[in-house]
Amino acid sequence: MKPVRSLPLLIGRKPILEALQQGDAIEKLFLLKSATGPEISEIKQLAKVQQVPISLVPIEKLNGMTRAQHQGVLAWTSLTKYVELQDAISHVVDTGATPLFVLLDGVTDVRNVGAIARSALCCGAQGLILPISHAASLTEEAIKTSAGALTKILLCRIPSVQQAIDVLHLNGIQVLGTQMKGSVPVYEANFTIPTCIVMGAEDTGISKDVMKRADHFIRIPMLHDFDSLNVSVATGMILYEAVRQRSLDIS
Repeated sequence: MKPVRSLPLLIGRKPILEALQQGDAIEKLFLLKSATGPEISEIKQLAKVQQVPISLVPIEKLNGMTRAQHQGVLAWTSLTKYVELQDAISHVVDTGATPLFVLLDGVTDVRNVGAIARSALCCGAQGLILPISHAASLTEEAIKTSAGALTKILLCRIPSVQQAIDVLHLNGIQVLGTQMKGSVPVYEANFTIPTCIVMGAEDTGISKDVMKRADHFIRIPMLHDFDSLNVSVATGMILYEAVRQRSLDIS
């Protein structure tokens, strides 16, 4: 099977180092596990500062991605732009809007991320928050599934879910975790105040960090004994309740 290049590829130590030094958007770095040297050290440091995900891989992985002399490092350039979470919150507040964000906690399917972004933009959410690890890369497929929403909504890449929740709380934004057995039905939650909805991985749900830090846990009541909703569908249903409440609040 031929390797799939999901995003434009940067190859080699110098081109990738220069891209990071210039602040170019990088979606993900692939580093040979045994790679060493001053350039590699600087690449790692800049990637950490710029919150670029790094994947340490064997030589076979790199060779499968390109036939060029990669020098132990490859990078996917980003098709989207990221902003700091605090900057995104400040921007929304400065416009006079009530913040509504969606935090993806372990959602790794690019099509789900694309569909969530599309629903979020249509329902008035201003930003999508993505952790560095355990998150889907925003590939062409994700952007296509989002119908372009991923290029229009604020995208925030953060080191951890824990850090994101801390920043949200410092800005007076309530964090709503989603659970099958959440104590609050979605229609009883208050979405008229600054809110961030946390959607967990479809197989395991929200993480322990969210369990410890969320302000409330909401659920979508269902009529039949069937306990599975696709995460993008569930997000759309919750966001529509936010639209309903905020429309009533405005009127």
